[in-house]
Amino acid sequence: MAIKLLHAAPATSDTEQPVPRWALRAAYALPWLLLSSCLWRLPFAFHFDMGQLNDAPLAPLWITIPYVFGLSVLTELVALLSIGLVRGWGEVVPSWIPVIGGRRVPPTAAVVPAVVGGLLLTVISVWMALTWVGVSDGIAYENDWWQALARVCITPVALWGPIVLALAYAYHVRRRPARGQGMPHDALASAAAGNVRPVVM
Repeated sequence: MAIKLLHAAPATSDTEQPVPRWALRAAYALPWLLLSSCLWRLPFAFHFDMGQLNDAPLAPLWITIPYVFGLSVLTELVALLSIGLVRGWGEVVPSWIPVIGGRRVPPTAAVVPAVVGGLLLTVISVWMALTWVGVSDGIAYENDWWQALARVCITPVALWGPIVLALAYAYHVRRRPARGQGMPHDALASAAAGNVRPVVM
């Protein structure tokens, strides 16, 4: 199963049940929405403060460079994983992965981390909004231009949490058993043939 990530959302999904078009577009847009904040963050690795007025002592370059670049790469990787909520490899583990390749992904194994992560990211988004409206203390900038650049680059991050929560809900709805599928298919077939008596509760 080939995994394609950095391209436009496909017209159709390869999942067992169809994925809403809005979910496909949101999942594939997420890495691009976060890219501006990842790029804006990179100069900090070299002690360039992007107009921020901060007197805190700076860590040495051998710490800041791998930390900042690693954080940006990790951000994009996590965003790319969200695409699994709308693609077949989020339902069946790709065959090239050792040991677990080809196995079905339990719905809770995808939904629970997505919901927890989405809630945490939403809390961060609310804190960002409170900071920008002056309710919470924020970082000062040398001038309005630097502040405007920061907000333009960082603001899309506020959508990360809500988008992940929406994708998690759509994934849950898509993969939950339909009414009448409470018994496994084989058991229903056997019951219909008279070999097994279904338990009526």
